[in-house]
Amino acid sequence: ASLTESHHTAQIYHGHGITLLLHCLLSSLPLFFVLAHRYHHLSIMKVAAALALTAAMATAFAPNAVVPLTSRQSTSLFAVTTAQIKELREATGAGMMDCKKVLTEFDGDVEAAAEELRKKGLAKADKKASRIAAEGKIAVATSGGRSVLVEVNCETDFVAKDDSFAKFAEQAAATAADLDGEDVEALMAASVDGGTLEDVRAGLVSKIGENIQVRRVAARGTDGTTTGAYVHMQRIGVLVEIEGGTPELCTDVAMHVAAMNPAYATKEDVPAEDIEKEREILTAQVADSGKPEDIIKKMVEGRLNKYLSENCLVSQQYVKTNDRTVGKLLEENGAKMIGFTRIVVGEGIEKKQDDFAAEVAAMAGGN
Repeated sequence: ASLTESHHTAQIYHGHGITLLLHCLLSSLPLFFVLAHRYHHLSIMKVAAALALTAAMATAFAPNAVVPLTSRQSTSLFAVTTAQIKELREATGAGMMDCKKVLTEFDGDVEAAAEELRKKGLAKADKKASRIAAEGKIAVATSGGRSVLVEVNCETDFVAKDDSFAKFAEQAAATAADLDGEDVEALMAASVDGGTLEDVRAGLVSKIGENIQVRRVAARGTDGTTTGAYVHMQRIGVLVEIEGGTPELCTDVAMHVAAMNPAYATKEDVPAEDIEKEREILTAQVADSGKPEDIIKKMVEGRLNKYLSENCLVSQQYVKTNDRTVGKLLEENGAKMIGFTRIVVGEGIEKKQDDFAAEVAAMAGGN
């Protein structure tokens, strides 16, 4: 298709050139004939004859008609106003020259131009999707008795602090709070702003120029439970769910979880295989102590209880006051622990490590 358009464009320019040539020749002919008739100069007559012959040949070889392309012909660049370019830039976040070019192509139609830029933006988003996005932020939202955390990733911490990126993350969390489950695909297909959340993401990729992905959703809570959340420096997010109590109590406990990172909520949450594995390790540590077997068992159980106390939320000293356990704090407020969820931006994603020295050495060596 591009070859056909190029050939057609060449035809247009060729036809216009011949038309201009004919105009010049035909405009000059009367003058030369008048001069030749008045002065009876042989050389002037020869020039007039040559011009007449050239005009005849140009007419013979000129294309009869130039067939217009089937696609719509765009307006002149000067038909696009500054106000239209500004409007399109604000709507899409695209570059000024891109806006000017597509507005010219679509005769100043801002809506059609925005759709075209969006299509181009989708192509750019697909190319960026393969790049590692291990930075980002965690956004939180609550709807009814349900609280959610949404991790949105980007490539650099600079973009993670961008207002547009932050607004998208908050929008994703608010949308997730109104849905059931933790399915990212369902979240991205949810309707927002006359499109889907995926459409908004793709537009943001086009505007910012980085790979942006909604990585995961974490949710807790029902109408019969109490939930609260805490996000530390946009990078560590915690949800806490309890029976009774208040959302503020949940938030206090969530702050403790963010700081202390317990492995389990209660002793009952520890898998039996984890307990047995820890018991084997502790037994091996005291096996050569020379103590009687019953004493060794008591030592192992004591150390195992200490291990569980250190790694279970309700058994830890409440970090905010350090004068009681988290379990005691809940008890004093008429609440009981159900569970918590803690996520960290980028955890589990293998980040690309750039070796600048190796790059310089490779360039110096011609590799």
